[in-house]
Amino acid sequence: MEEKRLLLGDEALALAALHAGLTGVYAYPGTPSTEITEFIQNHPLTRERGIHCDWSCNEKTAMEGALGVSYAGKRALVCMKHVGMNVCADTFVNAGMTGANGGLVVAACDDPSMHSSQNEQDSRFYGAFAMVPVFEPSNQQEAYEMTRYAYPFSERLHIPVLMRLTTRMAHSRAVVKTREGEPENGLHFPENPRQWVLLPANAKVRNDQLVKDYLHFEEEAVRSPFNHLTEGTDHRLGIIACGISYNYLMENFPDGCPYPVLKVSQYPFPRALARKLAEQCESLLVLEEGQPLVEERLNGVFPPQKPVHGRLDGTLPRTGELTPDCVRKALGLPALKAHAASDAVVARPPALCQGCGHRDFYTALNAVIKEYPTSRVFSDIGCYTLGWLAPFHAFQTCVEMGASLTMAQGAAHSGVWPSVAVIGDSTFTHSGMTGLLDAVNSKADVTLCISDNLTTGMTGGQDSAGTGRLEAICEGIGVEPEHIRTIVPLPKNYPEMEQVIREELEYHGVSVIICRRECIQTAKRHLAAKKQ
Repeated sequence: MEEKRLLLGDEALALAALHAGLTGVYAYPGTPSTEITEFIQNHPLTRERGIHCDWSCNEKTAMEGALGVSYAGKRALVCMKHVGMNVCADTFVNAGMTGANGGLVVAACDDPSMHSSQNEQDSRFYGAFAMVPVFEPSNQQEAYEMTRYAYPFSERLHIPVLMRLTTRMAHSRAVVKTREGEPENGLHFPENPRQWVLLPANAKVRNDQLVKDYLHFEEEAVRSPFNHLTEGTDHRLGIIACGISYNYLMENFPDGCPYPVLKVSQYPFPRALARKLAEQCESLLVLEEGQPLVEERLNGVFPPQKPVHGRLDGTLPRTGELTPDCVRKALGLPALKAHAASDAVVARPPALCQGCGHRDFYTALNAVIKEYPTSRVFSDIGCYTLGWLAPFHAFQTCVEMGASLTMAQGAAHSGVWPSVAVIGDSTFTHSGMTGLLDAVNSKADVTLCISDNLTTGMTGGQDSAGTGRLEAICEGIGVEPEHIRTIVPLPKNYPEMEQVIREELEYHGVSVIICRRECIQTAKRHLAAKKQ
């Protein structure tokens, strides 16, 4: 039965996975992907069928769990933001080698313009690198249809697929027509079990097959219902519009685009369609959200005399999100009248919440660290990263998930003292535990401060994998129990906090300070829930 729903792009993808007979979603929260998993967690079908929906420790464990579901013949979804693809890359690339048994969809949500990220990387490169098909919906309806299509596609071709969304697609709403769902797959194992054992003798055979299959994946893209070439009346220009950029293009031509348009939402890039477009146009414009992946790959596809315009030649901005306005400018259309920003609107930079335990921790840390002129503090990814801003200016580095401790260790090996690492509880279990083991094994002179707010605060308060276990984890890794200290970050405790920090900085070895108080926002939600 068809039903209309107003859905985010994330929610359209999530509902489609449920309707496709999902057995499990495996994910680590990260903007703009978090709502996919949360939608599945809160859906009645999840409870009815017992669909796995717990958060994973990190993206690598998520990818591995989903690959296990696929091996068993059932359908799985993996969700992450773009930088999470770096964490799961080992598994993702080798999943192209093993192939898929049950349908396996990997949803990567990219963040051009870096609204809440440290880079603008484009996940489509991972698809080409691993030689797996990529789907890139242009609107919310297509996100639903494409996900429904992707599961049987994955099973038919025995390959995982990458579903790429960007921030505007993930976080904007539209009416989506949905249809009747399917039951889960039954348990069934791979017909060729050898390809799931990646010893060199097996992997060489599989690698040769994957290279041949990739040519077939391109043929599938040429025939895809999501890729199509539309004829136009003005052949001075041909346009290649990828994913959401197709929406931006058509927004500028509500009565129809006068130029021939190749819409691309399924990869490998359909070169046959591109050549057909080039044959009838004098020049080409490439519209793609993210990096110029398609634009760079047009070398050798078109004759040299056919100029190609896009991000590389400055026709479109080289960085940041595409918008209908910058697409309009690239097309040579007059600018629309802009609305002036009100002088009454004051910029509000992000800041730690009032009442946040991170604030009290940084206050105490700063009071002690100023006593050590040669000290350096290495921080990590989380809401506590806002401690770099005024008034705290509490640390000197923040690179990627888990880097705080290992960078502090390297600095200590170089003679920096005191060398301090600050990490959140969720980030610690995501990718900090192995760094702590390295520090213990090398007897590094570092102080690790775990700012434990009992949740994954930056992405909205999801469960944190190490809640209630951090002391035991640190002791199990090998930190001396007497140098695992727990403090409560409150103004009244500043003298005690400062004393503990000072004592552990003076200890020449690995020490851990766990600074524990519940996130103020999570605490408010828990209190409100108790009153209902």
